[in-house]
Amino acid sequence: MNGVPCMLMRGGTSKGAYFLEDDLPADPAERDDLLLRVMGTPDPRQIDGLGGAHPLTSKVGIVSPSADGDTDVDYLFLQLGVDEAFVTDRQNCGNILAGVAPFAIERGLVPAADPTTPVRIRMRNTGSVCTATVATPGARVDYDGDLAIDGVPGTAAAIPLDFEGVAGSSTGALFPTGNLADVFDGVPATCVDAGMPTVILRASDLGVTGRESPEELEVDTALTERIERIRLAAGHAMGLGDVAGATTPKMVLASAPVMGGVVATRSFIPHRVHTSIGVLGAISAAAGMIPAGTVAHDLVAFPAPGDPFAIEHPTGRFAVDVDVAPAPDGWAVTRAAALRTARKIFDGAIFPRPRT
Repeated sequence: MNGVPCMLMRGGTSKGAYFLEDDLPADPAERDDLLLRVMGTPDPRQIDGLGGAHPLTSKVGIVSPSADGDTDVDYLFLQLGVDEAFVTDRQNCGNILAGVAPFAIERGLVPAADPTTPVRIRMRNTGSVCTATVATPGARVDYDGDLAIDGVPGTAAAIPLDFEGVAGSSTGALFPTGNLADVFDGVPATCVDAGMPTVILRASDLGVTGRESPEELEVDTALTERIERIRLAAGHAMGLGDVAGATTPKMVLASAPVMGGVVATRSFIPHRVHTSIGVLGAISAAAGMIPAGTVAHDLVAFPAPGDPFAIEHPTGRFAVDVDVAPAPDGWAVTRAAALRTARKIFDGAIFPRPRT
């Protein structure tokens, strides 16, 4: 059996396998079958593949030269199941996005400059664009640096991410129901899409503090079942249709901050609880809390002008730079940016599990 060229990378607080599109089968069904065998899915431990037994480590980034003249590379994100054999492209991933630019430079798709290299990336899942800037002293990718991000041990080189066109990326509007607040299953909710379809709920409305650990929330079956009922109803209201088998919308529980941030969060992605918070999930959450009238607005300790929106999560804080403003057709995102890091873990060939 021939191996498939692959780079395993940590991107932000996720980990995934990165491939050049030309190194994978052109037929999507064949490609997905191969990737499931690469990850070792379905198996709760993913013992026979690269997956790390969690949705945050069962991810794939596929990169190719850009199909247009406005961007440098195209990036397709695929979320793979762990114990269920599914592959979906119905969402973006801003953490795996953090590794796309260094991967593209290492693979020769983008020439490196000195001391930094900006890479314009088209996210094929939604059509949004992000410019990621990579440290490339001496025209070589440098992963070492002094930026620490909560949820990742140690430090690494900063990769600034500047997003364009994230409002309504999957649903067509920043507030896709047309309202700043709705009610599902008796619970007030804000439905927002600033790169990631997201439903924001007040933790207190569900009988929890919002400071519980992911493990405590996941074993609360009454809570998880109610959140899933809300998610299914919100999916229809957001124009996403039947989301029973989908990974979006994500569900964010909000509460008052306790660690010096602006708001505390717990994110269901959608059935496991995130150990931190996703990049686009954080941007969407911030955008969905800024306008008065959204369900979590009054929980937010808003930062001083010019300061970032520091969102608390189970392992620390994640600061994003987000602003929204009224627009003729509703609301617009006027700024969406974040700092992430990435690290190359291995570069070589992966030998997929044989077909059974």
